[in-house]
Amino acid sequence: MLEKILSGVSKNKKLISDAFDYLWANPEVGYKEWKADAYLKEKYKKLGYELTEAGNIPGFTALIDTGRPGPTVVVFGEMDALFCSAHPMADPDTGAAHACGHCAQSASLLGIAAALKEPGALDDMSGRILLAAVPAEELIDTEFRKDLAEKGIIKYFGGKQEFIYRGLLDKADMAIMIHSSAGIGKDAGKITKGSNGFMLKNVVFHGVAAHAGGAPHKGKNAFYAANNAISAINALRETFRDDDHIRVHGIITSGGDSVNAIPDRVSLEYYVRGATKDAIVDANRKINRALAGAAVSMGCTVTIEDRQGYLPRVYDPEMMLVAKEAMELTLGETRYMPENWGAGCSDFGDITALMPGVHPFIGGSHGAAHGKDFGFEEPADVCENSSKAQLAMLWLLLKDGAARAKHITENFKPSFESKEDYLKFLDDNTEIKEAVTYNDDGSALVK
Repeated sequence: MLEKILSGVSKNKKLISDAFDYLWANPEVGYKEWKADAYLKEKYKKLGYELTEAGNIPGFTALIDTGRPGPTVVVFGEMDALFCSAHPMADPDTGAAHACGHCAQSASLLGIAAALKEPGALDDMSGRILLAAVPAEELIDTEFRKDLAEKGIIKYFGGKQEFIYRGLLDKADMAIMIHSSAGIGKDAGKITKGSNGFMLKNVVFHGVAAHAGGAPHKGKNAFYAANNAISAINALRETFRDDDHIRVHGIITSGGDSVNAIPDRVSLEYYVRGATKDAIVDANRKINRALAGAAVSMGCTVTIEDRQGYLPRVYDPEMMLVAKEAMELTLGETRYMPENWGAGCSDFGDITALMPGVHPFIGGSHGAAHGKDFGFEEPADVCENSSKAQLAMLWLLLKDGAARAKHITENFKPSFESKEDYLKFLDDNTEIKEAVTYNDDGSALVK
């Protein structure tokens, strides 16, 4: 029966390849994927799907019901690109490029959709399958997303977070997706334990401008306060536990307006990554202390905006075994690495906090992820392999009356009691605060 399901992918290889080519040539960053959204919707509707659209943001879902009881498995295909203006396929106007390969995910999901429409494809499965074309996995372009949030268009910066909030995933009981990766082998897959989550930080140091040559004593140098903060953060690195996999990295997004003026406003953007939500919160507290102390050292103030980024991806062990078996059935090689932990982040981590999930990788791309040399040697083959591996996962989960899916969902313990508790956690860990205030006598109050 599995071979019959997989043959539907091969039959629709041109549909998959054409989708990859279109998306590869038309990259768009998060919450701007309107061309991808329109292209994919047209293809899904042509296959006969009724879509639930996200509305005022790109993205949609399509529900497939076998007509037999069982859990609902959601399969994700991310649509967004990122900024990489040096990439040969970068949009000349925006600098966007598919330097992470999400175009392959969307094309593969379309391949799954086409295969499941073939006669008899669902005969051996029970339960439901929810296909989700999602925006905005890369948490970049934060000023644009802030503007969307202020206008009430979005509540959360991550696409899957927003889909959860909007109720588009309320029917889902478990989740899968596959991401392309370099260095694995064209016909190979890789399964790991999971990877970090992170906190997003936007920091602004406020000083007092003055003539840098004639009257520097009259200024308060926000640039030096930021430099002190960077040094203090670097000094904190030895205080992080190895097991927590803490990574702290940032950029200066604005460093002053004129070289002959004491900078009165300097801004930074940081990620604080870690293996657990508690470790991230603890490390972030240390970073905030360093930022406040650095501001005080120069007589400046500092505004800290903390936004809960993505939760750690913690894959369900039984789902990892399903992925291993599926990849062994469809690919030439599978690297099963159940103790391997990654430092990268994805909003799929938010999914695994609520339901059992797994996010394997598949070979076929080359170059540095997020780099100008990222690409695919044979993209049609990569997408075909990905579609087939995910279909095999669906088949293993939902065959035999969805016995395996039922066992996994019944034994899963989520990180949050409910969607509402999860959303409250996001909100509670998102705040803007003035970390330093000064009293009339010049003493400072640090928050």
